[in-house]
Amino acid sequence: MMTLILGLGLFLGVHSVSIIAPGWRDRAAARLGAVPWKGLYSLTSIAGFALLLVGYAAARTQPVWLYIPPSWMRYVAAALMLPVFPLFLAPYLPGRIKSATRHPLLLATVLWALAHVLSNGTLHDVVLFGGFLVWAVVDLISLRRRAPRPVPGAPPSAANDWIALGLGLGLYALTVLWAHARVIGVAPLG
Repeated sequence: MMTLILGLGLFLGVHSVSIIAPGWRDRAAARLGAVPWKGLYSLTSIAGFALLLVGYAAARTQPVWLYIPPSWMRYVAAALMLPVFPLFLAPYLPGRIKSATRHPLLLATVLWALAHVLSNGTLHDVVLFGGFLVWAVVDLISLRRRAPRPVPGAPPSAANDWIALGLGLGLYALTVLWAHARVIGVAPLG
């Protein structure tokens, strides 16, 4: 469990620099240069993500149950997950979805994490998904007092919404029907 917590702390910590210390982040990026800063940021993120994966896999071998969700909760989770993939793609395909939600990737993270907290009752699930849920909500709140950083993507277009919806719903179907069971070892709908 400590490896999971360390990985989660490292991954979310590096992603929280703009929340906690935006001035320091900007000064450090200017001092190091854009490419070295992005390299350091990426390496730290990858290391945190790797520890998170290893820690999560290890914790799954000895689950500690905090609560047992009702079986119908998997359908609630599936419904919450439906907009996640289109929202995940929307920042990179700017259109009405991005304009309406303002921060679609963070909203996708909130829905993804909430769906998983509701449908999984083990300690390692609550730590992982609860950690992401709290982080995303804090980041959304912090964006009220700071400007979001630009996200590179396609030029804005009304067609981007259709692309985000089509690709997103396709990824959702692929995940629910095949990938989640193959990669995670759990079939989302039973």
